[in-house]
Amino acid sequence: MEGQSEIVTQALEYAHQGWDLAKTWAMSPAAWSQFALLIAAYVLAWLLARMVKPVLRRVLTPDAESQSIFASARRFVLAFVPLLLPLLAYGFTAIGETVVRSMFDSGAVIAFGKRVFLFLAARILVHRIIGDPFLKLLGKYILIPVAALYAVGLLEVFTEKLESTIVPLGNMSFNVLWLLQGIVLGGVIFWLGRWSNDQSHGYIHAQEEMPPATRQLAAKAAEIAIFGAAFLILMNIMGISLTSLAVLGGAVGVGLGFGLQKIASNFISGVILLLEGQATVGDYVELDGGEAGTIVKTTARAMILETFDGRWIVVPNEDFIISRVTNYSDQGTANRYEAPFSVSYDTDINLVPDIIEKAVSALPFILQEPDKPDCELRAFGDSGVEFAVEFWVNGIDDGKNRFTPQVLFAIWNALKAHDIEIPFPQRVVHHVGLDGKDPPAT
Repeated sequence: MEGQSEIVTQALEYAHQGWDLAKTWAMSPAAWSQFALLIAAYVLAWLLARMVKPVLRRVLTPDAESQSIFASARRFVLAFVPLLLPLLAYGFTAIGETVVRSMFDSGAVIAFGKRVFLFLAARILVHRIIGDPFLKLLGKYILIPVAALYAVGLLEVFTEKLESTIVPLGNMSFNVLWLLQGIVLGGVIFWLGRWSNDQSHGYIHAQEEMPPATRQLAAKAAEIAIFGAAFLILMNIMGISLTSLAVLGGAVGVGLGFGLQKIASNFISGVILLLEGQATVGDYVELDGGEAGTIVKTTARAMILETFDGRWIVVPNEDFIISRVTNYSDQGTANRYEAPFSVSYDTDINLVPDIIEKAVSALPFILQEPDKPDCELRAFGDSGVEFAVEFWVNGIDDGKNRFTPQVLFAIWNALKAHDIEIPFPQRVVHHVGLDGKDPPAT
């Protein structure tokens, strides 16, 4: 024992105490009776759990298609069925402990067994029930070690050791136990905040009668409120004065203010965009800088555009305020396009508009409102007479929705059906001789 570190010495001392306690229990008739009660409690719990589990699973399992709140609650409770055996054993052991203490004025063995059953419940909870990665991490490295220390009766000693270990930090100091409690409580509270935020976002976005901009603004407001409340709750639980945080926040704000100007500008621009509703998720927009795409996501700092080739462009919110933005979806989903074409000079051009308008109107995606297809004479070109047909479609004519190529196919087929020639580029070349006269015809 001499020359060993304090931790090793303490561990060996606890091991020696445990060995002495085990020998005492092995020689005590009262301890043997408590071991018998522990075994009986476990066997009774196993038999009862074996009978009850199938009934609980049958009652708590909802239809696979059901998505109601009641069905979700049943699925949530169903996940905890594996805890039935250790909890029943814990309950029966607690009853046995009360009986033993009233008869023998001793119940250390059965109390130890009760704590072991609680430890087994913690292990099942972490390894078989909790699915969230963050909660599983907390359970693996916090809950199970705490339950193990509690089972062997060392939890109080361990917490006293952590509480007596002081960490200095400038003019402040705190103990390690306080720090660990803050980390665990902060993790749990902000996980609950994230879960609440996801639920509120799902509920808000399901309200289809609300305008998209209003839904986005409500979702952002709910997110700020939820995480703000989580922060205040954590500060209150940890006993941290908000006044001192305000002073610290002011000092940090002055130091970081110049470096965060762009972030603040983008955040405020995002709020303005949400309030005005001029650009929101689902709109197809084009900026002066050439960025174009459908808005698929809005964040506090930027809007994310998805191009028709599947790429995502992150555009700062400030760009939507200080530059010109063309929104093709702001007033609805209908948009007007045109398809140019030419016909030969030998064509009776008075027949062309009616032929083309009928052919284009027959296409299933062509809208008749706000205007029907309109074929117009545009110019007398070098190679032929130039026309263009204007048409309205529901969507953007690029990438995902290729309307113009189908319109051009319809124009080609209609002209061919009426024996109208589509000209190709032509040039007339005059060959002049060295004397400036045309060569003789041959």
